[in-house]
Amino acid sequence: MAVLTDDEVDVALQDLDGWERTEGALRRSVEFPAFLDGIEAVRRVAERAEEHDHHPDIDIRWQTVTFVLVTHSEGGITQKDLQMAREIDAIVDDDDR
Repeated sequence: MAVLTDDEVDVALQDLDGWERTEGALRRSVEFPAFLDGIEAVRRVAERAEEHDHHPDIDIRWQTVTFVLVTHSEGGITQKDLQMAREIDAIVDDDDR
């Protein structure tokens, strides 16, 4: 799978609310009303990541969860990362926060 160009990532980011490109990866932080709500979202994202065999880096800080996506094996952002970002959005944006 090919690494996307900066222009391709910029275009994709227009449709990915809350995501940004930092340090060669896609990143989104989500604040939840309670710690366990964030943990439940992480569990659901983990299930989806296993299905797709594409796993985000996840940082949990009390009520804030940060997801980071990059295809390490390709050395940059690929379509797999964009798809996983959409999957994460569907999960966290469905949660009542």
